[in-house]
Amino acid sequence: MIKEGGNIRAMRQIYIQDSYIKSFETKVVLAEGEGVILKETAFYPQSGGQPSDLGLLFRDGDEFRVLRVEPSGPIHILDRTGLAPGDSVSGIIDWDRRYRFMRSHTACHILSSVIFNETGAKITGNQIDLARSRVDFSLEAFDKTKIAEYVDQANRIISEDHVVKVSLLPRSEALEIPDLVRLAMEVPDREEIRVIEIEGVDRQACGGTHVRRTGEIGGIKLVKAENKGKSNRRIYFELVD
Repeated sequence: MIKEGGNIRAMRQIYIQDSYIKSFETKVVLAEGEGVILKETAFYPQSGGQPSDLGLLFRDGDEFRVLRVEPSGPIHILDRTGLAPGDSVSGIIDWDRRYRFMRSHTACHILSSVIFNETGAKITGNQIDLARSRVDFSLEAFDKTKIAEYVDQANRIISEDHVVKVSLLPRSEALEIPDLVRLAMEVPDREEIRVIEIEGVDRQACGGTHVRRTGEIGGIKLVKAENKGKSNRRIYFELVD
C-alpha cells in the first residue's frame, strides 16, 4: 500500500477546474498493491466532508474498480492489483453519485451563506452524503423556526438559477475578499486559493465539486435540526429532485 505523506502527486487534478468531466485518459505514475497514483485524475478524493468518487479504470480489456480515493496523492484504491507504472489507462467516474454530491455541496454553500448573512455564524463541520447531508454552525440560538426560514431563503436563491464560477487566485489576492473563509478554522497554507462564486450571492474558499448554476440543485428539504452543545447547531437536509 502506498503510504500517506509521500511527495509523489498527480500532476493535474481535473475536477479542480471542471467538475463535469466524466472520463479521461492518463498513465499510472506509481502502483503499490491496490493503490495507484495517476498522472492526472478526474476522481475527487475524500476531503472537506465530501466522500470520494467511485468508478472504473480500464487498461486495454482489463477493468479495475475504484473503491475509494484518498487525498494524499491522490491515491486510488482499487479492487485488485495488476496496474504498473507507465500503464496507459482510461478512467470513468460514477457520474450519478458525483452529480448528486455536486448539487448537495453547492446547496451547502447557499445555506451557509444565508445563515452567515443573517447571524454571522460559521461552519464548524459538514458531511455530504447521498441520502442527506448535514452542516454544523456556530449558532448561538437554537431556533427551529428560524432554521426553517433559512432553508426557505436558500430555496429561493436556488430557484433564481445563479451562475456558479470557479477560480484559482493567488493567496494574497484571495484573502482580500471579505469573509471568504466560512469554516471556523485557519485558511490552508497554499500559494493558490480556490474560490467558488455564486454570482450575486456568495464567495467561499472551497476545494469541492459544484454545479454550474444553482437551478441544477432543484431544491433542499429540511430533515431535522439538532442542538449539539454550546453554540453548535446541526442542520440536516436532503435534495428535492
